[in-house]
Amino acid sequence: LKRAPQRRNPATMTDILSIKDLSAKRENLVFMAKSAEVAERYEDMCKIMKLLVQWEGTSLSSDERNLLSVAYKNVIGMRRASCRTLKEYKNSEWLDQYKGLVETELQSICKEILGLLTDTLIPDVRNEIKNKQKQEVPKKELEDLQEALVFYLKMTGDYHRYLAEIFTNDKENVKMAQETYKDALAIAEENLIPTHPIRLGLALNFSVCYYEILKDQSKACELAKSAFDAAISKLDSIDEASYKDSTLIMQLLRDNLTLWTTTDNNEDDGAEEGDA
Repeated sequence: LKRAPQRRNPATMTDILSIKDLSAKRENLVFMAKSAEVAERYEDMCKIMKLLVQWEGTSLSSDERNLLSVAYKNVIGMRRASCRTLKEYKNSEWLDQYKGLVETELQSICKEILGLLTDTLIPDVRNEIKNKQKQEVPKKELEDLQEALVFYLKMTGDYHRYLAEIFTNDKENVKMAQETYKDALAIAEENLIPTHPIRLGLALNFSVCYYEILKDQSKACELAKSAFDAAISKLDSIDEASYKDSTLIMQLLRDNLTLWTTTDNNEDDGAEEGDA
């Protein structure tokens, strides 16, 4: 009798964290995160970025924050799409179990990134802002820190929203999404120009939260219109580096406004989101 081939543990075979000396230097992690992005290995990218966030004594640069966002956005995006697809199928015992597995994966990913944000990234940047405010530092340094804080708060609101859209009976995530978005918007309006892509992306996603999660069409339209109008009035202030991102999000804001104000709008039509 032929003996069945011995199966190897796939986690051991493909675990990027097993690479020798990967975490010996911070630059190694950044390089490998970018490599994982190019290879579209987003689960690996998340593992690397988690190590980078936990690296002591340093905060993430703007490019590193974007790597963090890209990693988790792609991993969670697949699960969100799966949940929406499976929701369309007729219920059965097996399908219910499968939905449960996908939802558990989504919940685990959301909790992981929310832990990094609320336990490490947000407290660290808040403390850094407090320390800088006590010193005479260039205005640009404080602006960069406020930008980072808005970025992290927006991400926090996003992932609470993702949980709220799947686990509809969990009102805590609805509350946390709304409160975090509000906090982020107040800081953004005080510290970021109306055409800043992070401020625009925040307004876009908060308006989606109002429409899809809080079921408040009036507030959703009011926020989207306010952000769009404020950006239009300062269109000449968009710098070349952020022009493409800013104008794209402005277009998404306008598309959503059109969608939401159409009288025969289908309630199931999905609004556009931004991840600036």
